[in-house]
Amino acid sequence: MATLKINAPEWTAANTNTANIKANNNIWTKLIAFADSQAPNKTIWFMFSLVSQGVLFLPIPAFLLYYYNAPIAILAVTLVLFFGNIIAGMGGLGIRSLLGLFAFSVLVHITMLLVFML
Repeated sequence: MATLKINAPEWTAANTNTANIKANNNIWTKLIAFADSQAPNKTIWFMFSLVSQGVLFLPIPAFLLYYYNAPIAILAVTLVLFFGNIIAGMGGLGIRSLLGLFAFSVLVHITMLLVFML
């Protein structure tokens, strides 16, 4: 007859020290835990990254070059980040790195907008 093995839940684990839990309860560990929980959705995050960058970030150099006389290096930065995300996603980079690269791209583009528009 088949037996059913039930694993103990995490909250009943032997090393549930409240000091250890409070010490590790910061934004960085929550961010890492979120990234690790999204590992099954890696393809979706890759597609989301490509679509959002294609729609929102690729027009930024044209906007900055035409209206604010930004240097042509803005175009190079945008294309490097866009193709870097493509290579990272297609190359099988981990979910932490994929989400980190996407977040870095968002921050760089927001910074470029703020520098040239303000």
